[in-house]
Amino acid sequence: MSDIIQLLPDSVANQIAAGEVVQRPASAVKELIENAIDAGADKIQLIIKDAGKSLIQVIDNGCGMSLTDARMSFERHATSKIKKAEDLFAIRTMGFRGEAMASIAAIAQVELKTRRHEDELGTCIIIEGSEVLSQEACSANTGTSICVKNLFYNIPARRNFLKSNPVEMRHIIDEFQRMALANPLIFFTLHHDGQEIYHLPGVALKQRIVHLFGGNYNQRLVPVEEDTTIIKLHGFVGKPEFARRTRGEQFFFVNNRFIKDAYLNHAVLTAFAELLPDDTFPLYVLFIDIDPSKIDINVHPTKTEIKYQDEKAIYAIIRSAVKRSLGRYNITPSLDFDQENSIEHLITAKPFEQIIAPVISFNPDFNPFTTEKKIEREQSFRNSGNQHHSPIPKNWDTLYEISKKEPVIQQEIHTEKIISIDEQEIRKSSERQFFQVHNRFIMSQIKSGFMLINQQAAHERVLYERFLQQLETHSGVSQQSLFPQSVTLNSSDFELLKELLPDIRALGFDIREFGKNTVVVEGIPAELSNVGEHELLEHLLEGFKNNQAILKLDKRDNLARALARNAAIKTGAKLSSEEMNLLTDQLFACQMPNLALNGKPVITTFTLTELLERFEK
Repeated sequence: MSDIIQLLPDSVANQIAAGEVVQRPASAVKELIENAIDAGADKIQLIIKDAGKSLIQVIDNGCGMSLTDARMSFERHATSKIKKAEDLFAIRTMGFRGEAMASIAAIAQVELKTRRHEDELGTCIIIEGSEVLSQEACSANTGTSICVKNLFYNIPARRNFLKSNPVEMRHIIDEFQRMALANPLIFFTLHHDGQEIYHLPGVALKQRIVHLFGGNYNQRLVPVEEDTTIIKLHGFVGKPEFARRTRGEQFFFVNNRFIKDAYLNHAVLTAFAELLPDDTFPLYVLFIDIDPSKIDINVHPTKTEIKYQDEKAIYAIIRSAVKRSLGRYNITPSLDFDQENSIEHLITAKPFEQIIAPVISFNPDFNPFTTEKKIEREQSFRNSGNQHHSPIPKNWDTLYEISKKEPVIQQEIHTEKIISIDEQEIRKSSERQFFQVHNRFIMSQIKSGFMLINQQAAHERVLYERFLQQLETHSGVSQQSLFPQSVTLNSSDFELLKELLPDIRALGFDIREFGKNTVVVEGIPAELSNVGEHELLEHLLEGFKNNQAILKLDKRDNLARALARNAAIKTGAKLSSEEMNLLTDQLFACQMPNLALNGKPVITTFTLTELLERFEK
């Protein structure tokens, strides 16, 4: 029997490695920008076409490469970052494995132009599918320019699995934001299909956050700083009132490398304990500087996971530092007894001789249980020189008479036969009275007892099924605005909005693009006419991203669910009898009236038997 184990060709090995290193265009963007940062560039340009499927170009002004280095950079496991195994525990650079360039060249058409500062001519290399087509001297700017064209052109199956352009562009923007946050002193630009998305000059970290996410973030940030023998921590956390329902704006950087760590994330959330509303997450951008010998970053192909020698100590440091910053900047409630404007200074004491005792006038002959000569006594009391009004109303004795006029209806309770809840009987809501309990539940009597309806969950169910139908039939009704409103979003949300725009218009939104990251809202669904345009769009996108991250829903189902939750009446809203009646009718007209969007019940019933058992205990 012949031997069956063979050594794979380099081109096949590179394509296999590319499956781990380059999963989508955003992965190639990450690797190329990391190389530019390691080259010492202080100016990096990212140019994207067709969401990275047609072109990814990164231009930097770094150190550049010689002819030999340029050619060697496309070989597997060729790197300038490490030389021996011990160097893995002293890594300060972004890259070190030497796989990225070889992997990208195996699945795309790559053109590299590079020149060192001391060289007069640069080098141009063209590679397709790991095969070098040309290598020659050329005129080039100092630094490196690398073009990646037609990603996955030779692996059609991988290319077919790529998502739509807006989805892939959002992933690219996420990677770009992480790189820009980690290196605020570097000048970054991002162009997509000829339009400039980001123009970020080198500034301090706080200004970089504001440039990336919007000017309104300037007032949301609380600085965090801690210097210990284990780690150095600095960065910003967001104020609790600006927390969101998604985890999108949460960034941890270890030695300027973006990481994902649920354990450290829990440390930050614990510091915000009792300050955040339910199901919300704070903004944070935190940098950890630690000795490279105390961590291991070679545990995942994307290098976003790190192992620590003393994980518990780092957890405690982060938690205490964030908590102290929140208290230092008066985010948490505090009492200051040393302030001059304390309550003691607001009370001015008078001299004893100026204090006048209060005088209370009363009628010693007053007896509320006798009625004879009542009028004469009241008249004499008023004529006695008393200038104060009596606290007893004139018609106090008629209050009980009013109550006696109300008929007292006694109902016989037959416990021998308890009738179960009947949906048809519930549907006859117009024949019954509804009562609101704590502005949260709608209560109504039924034959077997009474029922309670969660008003917010009920309205969410009604709107959800209505929006789903409108998405299927494109029958959403729009309420045109008298004055169209312009809404500016961050780049990631703007790309998401463009992806959802056809379905959003089907719901009744009248929206058109208006320049960079800006849309003009000329109309909104008629059901939402009392909601602000900017707030509505922001909450809609946040809800969509939250559902997408947790529930993995279909796009239309996700959109209908997010809009219903934001448009529904909230707990604490006071409803009139007509509104409660209408909401109940609409609920029982739904296909699934008993099930809320979170899977919990909308309606709860209490039978007379249950009530009697409570009183008999």
